[in-house]
Amino acid sequence: MAHMLEPLLNPASIAIIGASDNPGRIGGMPIDLLVRFGYAGAVYPVNPKYENVFGLRCYRQVEDLPEGIDLAVLAIAAEDVTAMLKRCHARGIRAAIVYAAGFAEAGESGAALQDIMEAYVKESGMLVAGPNCMGFANLNTHAYTAFASVFKTAPAQTERGRVSLLTQSGNVCAAVFAIARELGVPFSQFINTGNEACIDYSAYLEYLAQDPQTDVVIGYIEELRDGARFIEAASACAEADKPLIIYKAGETDKGREAVRSHTSALAGNQAIYRAAFSQLNVIECQDFAQMAHIAELARYRQRSAGRRVAIVSISGAVGAILADKCIGAGLEVPTLPSALQDTLRAGIPDYGMVSNPIDVTGNVVNDPGFVRTALGALASSDAVDTIIVYAPGYLLDRMADDLATVVAEHGRLIVAVDTGRSTRREFLRDAGIPVMTDIGMTMQTLAPFLHWHERRARKAWRVLAQPGASRAGSTPAAASLPGNEYDARAWFASHGVPTIDERIATSADDAAAAGAELGFPVALKVLSADVPHKTEAGGVQLRLTNAGAVREAFHVVMDNVQRHVPTARIDGVIVQRMAAQGVELIVGAVRDPVFGPALTVGLGGTLTELYRDVTHRLLPVDATGAREMLQELKAFPLLDGYRNAPLRDIDGACEAIAAFGRAFVALGETAGEAEINPLTVRERGQGVAMLDALVLPAAR
Repeated sequence: MAHMLEPLLNPASIAIIGASDNPGRIGGMPIDLLVRFGYAGAVYPVNPKYENVFGLRCYRQVEDLPEGIDLAVLAIAAEDVTAMLKRCHARGIRAAIVYAAGFAEAGESGAALQDIMEAYVKESGMLVAGPNCMGFANLNTHAYTAFASVFKTAPAQTERGRVSLLTQSGNVCAAVFAIARELGVPFSQFINTGNEACIDYSAYLEYLAQDPQTDVVIGYIEELRDGARFIEAASACAEADKPLIIYKAGETDKGREAVRSHTSALAGNQAIYRAAFSQLNVIECQDFAQMAHIAELARYRQRSAGRRVAIVSISGAVGAILADKCIGAGLEVPTLPSALQDTLRAGIPDYGMVSNPIDVTGNVVNDPGFVRTALGALASSDAVDTIIVYAPGYLLDRMADDLATVVAEHGRLIVAVDTGRSTRREFLRDAGIPVMTDIGMTMQTLAPFLHWHERRARKAWRVLAQPGASRAGSTPAAASLPGNEYDARAWFASHGVPTIDERIATSADDAAAAGAELGFPVALKVLSADVPHKTEAGGVQLRLTNAGAVREAFHVVMDNVQRHVPTARIDGVIVQRMAAQGVELIVGAVRDPVFGPALTVGLGGTLTELYRDVTHRLLPVDATGAREMLQELKAFPLLDGYRNAPLRDIDGACEAIAAFGRAFVALGETAGEAEINPLTVRERGQGVAMLDALVLPAAR
């Protein structure tokens, strides 16, 4: 079944409204490209000024066009767009691309124009891309609807493309296309989404996920409007084994300001985006060249690969540099088994290293046949997953045939690094061996690609894509939110988070009696939904060892809170047995406006914001996912016996974190944030305890 976006991205006929006979004008450039590159469909220029444009008949008005045209490209002013869409629709044109700027990105008057256009599109059911859109290109059918000169200046594409480019910026689209074409990457689709007034980014990604002409997707994102739909589309890409390579702008405050001025939209929480990308096995990039190089490397994704790397180098220094960079990028450079080292030593002098990295030395020139033996041994070993070969210029030329033979026999990913000028780069690439020309870019490219390979095997994206997984706007509203800390802790306890013995007291005498009942020492805390951060308000007293200390603490806490938050409604105090010491974690959740419920886990206590040792996931997260989160923390060794400290109850912490996530999702859309801080992790076998809990409504 044809996808709904087919008329936009694979049109059989195109009308250019506002056509020009000048290839430098936006109304002329797409017609020039269509004619120049031999588009096989029908092209209909429309402009009363001309009789012919680029050798094609030019129509005076839309009403003169034949019926049944797939796509109209509107190269006209913003204020004329909606009226023209109505005329196109009346003529039977199903889809349109709007070039014009001056809509929502241009202030109140432009936003009003966009509102009018959106209302008509919704009423009519037309497919409208943009506005503020450069246009598209289907490189395989030569359906150029973009006013982009890059198609004339970039190296010509003669082979059918399998890589598609999807960006929220026309200039970024052109820039990445130009860099990738210099590398020889062949493209299928060139798409920039503009303001996304009627068709959002994720709808295009859905198309590419099922497009038989797309094997790899390169994307640039400023802000997603529909996180749930993105999750489904990215999951479909992963399920189809199509690498999704994304650059997300808005990392800094200044970056976010630029995004707002450019697209009239706020950039979302970058940490949550990063968590989503990781869970969906998206390859995240930091610059255009990296995107292009990873797209080139992705052509070899069917090769057997992984994060354990063998480094073969004719230079001991470069071997050491590559090893440092691999380890710094989260890859492994394992010491090779002794039997494999013996095989390598047979052809490598004593002064050459064989344990990994492997220094084949200049001796490779004297015994080039040994290359095949060494590489064959590595490619058939279970000790490594991927091989990097550093051999510049003519040395790589000498090794090329052996490299090609080994790859053909074993199917292992071998990446060649040539800092010279090998004459056989194309031969190697055709043989299935990517050739990189810069050591730094090799690692910026290879490391994220190999991490993608590792996550690919786990198929983690299926958890997020499964029916019932909670997303923005998809969960029911709870009847009521927990009002204060006691209620919040009871809610989380009801879902399986272990809590601690405590009592509510409304007077100093009641608090003293509660302390005696629980057993000293105890902690005393103000109980109020209006005081979410009790320590800052002087609302906490710890290690109270007798009834008199509890009575005094009661009055101190009440005075402090009334002074700091005079309007707070106070429900009394909580008296808790002092918990056994342990490692303190913070476990929090927010309802992200893009992706919905998202979980944060980190080092807890009063210094959480100072250390910022946290990690994030979209919910749902099970105990296995919680363990992965804990292992990502710099503070994880504190749970795992750091410097002979007791091992902590990691299993109990993982179960509690997963239970907290379930409890937050169950609160529904009315809950904006929730937090347990601290969740104390005791010694192994003694479990965990939730000492403080908080739920805030979405309105806050």
